[in-house]
Amino acid sequence: MMIIRKAHAGEYMIIARFQLEMAMETENLSLDPVVVRKGVMAVFDDPAKGCYYVAEYDGNVAGSLLTTYEWSDWRNSQMLWIQSVYVLHEYRNKGIYRQLYQHIKQLVQDDPGLSGIRLYVDKSNHKASGIYEHCGMDGDHYQLFEWINAT
Repeated sequence: MMIIRKAHAGEYMIIARFQLEMAMETENLSLDPVVVRKGVMAVFDDPAKGCYYVAEYDGNVAGSLLTTYEWSDWRNSQMLWIQSVYVLHEYRNKGIYRQLYQHIKQLVQDDPGLSGIRLYVDKSNHKASGIYEHCGMDGDHYQLFEWINAT
């Protein structure tokens, strides 16, 4: 049985571990565990930063994602960004991301202050792109550009 719910602060270590594993898996990037734990805890300490959701599968936290906010003056409402998606290997191909996504989509449909969902994906992550397309999202409209301060 699967349950989708808001994460609670006591799960910050699990979520931080997911983020460390995701960075290594998707970008071969080894992140500083202390910084990641502090970053995850910052979301619980300040809900304006975002909200974590987890998928429990048979009582175990099997996956998570983070939603953050972007103001849209075009729509006079918030857009939700889905970030930091991770599902443990042993729980993949069980529809966990699809259920997390449907939960977020329902939140948007039920709240007139929310107007849509966005996410970004590494161009080389074809499996994730296929999952997002299968859920009804498309990557046709925008290309993401970024600058990261390395100091």
